[in-house]
Amino acid sequence: MSDKKMWGGRFAERTAASMEAYSESVSFDWRFYREDIRGSQAHARMLAKQGFLSEEEAEVIIKGLDSVREEIESGDFQWKMEMEDVHMNIESRLTEIIGPLGGKLHTARSRNDQVALGFRLHVAARLEEWGRRLKGVVAEFVAQAERHQDTLLPGCTHFQPAQPVSLAHHLLAYCRMFMRDAERVEDCLKRVRISPLGAAALAGTTHPIDPQAVCDDLGFDAVFANSMDAVSDRDFVLEALFCGSLIMAHLSRFCEEIIIWANPNFGFVKLPDAYSTGSSIMPQKKNPDACEIMRGKTGRVYGSLMSLLTVVKGLPMTYNRDLQEDKEPFFDADRTVGMSLEVMAGMLPGLEFVPEKMAVTMRNGFLNATELADYLAAKGIPFREAHHITGAAVAHAEAVGKGLEELSLAELQQFSEAVDEGVFEVLQYDAAVRRRTSPGGTGPQSVTGQIAAVRDWLA
Repeated sequence: MSDKKMWGGRFAERTAASMEAYSESVSFDWRFYREDIRGSQAHARMLAKQGFLSEEEAEVIIKGLDSVREEIESGDFQWKMEMEDVHMNIESRLTEIIGPLGGKLHTARSRNDQVALGFRLHVAARLEEWGRRLKGVVAEFVAQAERHQDTLLPGCTHFQPAQPVSLAHHLLAYCRMFMRDAERVEDCLKRVRISPLGAAALAGTTHPIDPQAVCDDLGFDAVFANSMDAVSDRDFVLEALFCGSLIMAHLSRFCEEIIIWANPNFGFVKLPDAYSTGSSIMPQKKNPDACEIMRGKTGRVYGSLMSLLTVVKGLPMTYNRDLQEDKEPFFDADRTVGMSLEVMAGMLPGLEFVPEKMAVTMRNGFLNATELADYLAAKGIPFREAHHITGAAVAHAEAVGKGLEELSLAELQQFSEAVDEGVFEVLQYDAAVRRRTSPGGTGPQSVTGQIAAVRDWLA
């Protein structure tokens, strides 16, 4: 006899112990107990408004749910596996506290729309937290950029030295990545904050309910348009996981650069002790473990996205128990994304950049070669010819162990008679940066404007 199951009226046998252990979700979905209680309280207020409950009954239910929440938060609540999930555990305890009245709470709803509502509330709350932490990361990037507007960095393409840029310009590129992430999260919230309560199991309900009242009560943006879609839709979780995956991709890109730059062969940055570790055998080591772990955890979040994509790809309408598998991937991704953003925001202020090391790499990489080619083109030489002339000058400078700016005028004139004394101003690395006056470029005016725009966005 299945005497402990709220749905057990037509069953003669108890659920097998292995089946209970296999199918329960309370071991992880308890995490959104607050949202489940909040949704139930909004439902109770709506039932009273529509006349299914008296005002007094609704108040008893709402206070009873407050008592359940207090028990959970104090650690006194006993989660029971046989109750399967967070919803049944809370409803069962509510009924123990207030008596049979607790059974009226489930009028005009199903666990299908109940779980969709609770989880939407939870995902929305976590996305809001991601948005706050993203702004914190952007704030630290722009603060570093403000300090390094005059620091010159060897910019790369194909991971080969290309052209000098300001370090600020490089850091502002990451500002833009994380600003887009924050905007994506905000946009995603529009589709998360859709109230499914009232869809019931799949077909709606015969009771004259008011879904809009629940929506307004919870601060959601809209009510579901189709009851079948409302209970089977997990796009909101998938979209959140995609946002999380892009956040991690951007974090990982920066981590990769810091790992490389911290290697003494580059030496562009010194790591803060608080975000590094040592070696158990090599006393000299200072390992960029925070960055390595973050780079590694990126795949974990991608895995959560792929896991849920795989779950939903073959599901027939409407609700299927497979959808229980939406929660653990999100909980894991949320923990990873949230902690990663917190660690990045903490590490950024402690990064100590080393301009002297960057200058050596610029000289060795001939990052002013494009300046010479542009200089020759400005003299009327076709750019393709100027390109070949500059390439020959680079080969000569490399052979004699000099930078282009260290060659004499006579040496440079071997390759083109168009070269004059003015070339040496052009070949200065800071001049190369100053001359980039195009919008969005690395020139000082552009960088100052970019910093102001990021500050405006943060404000």
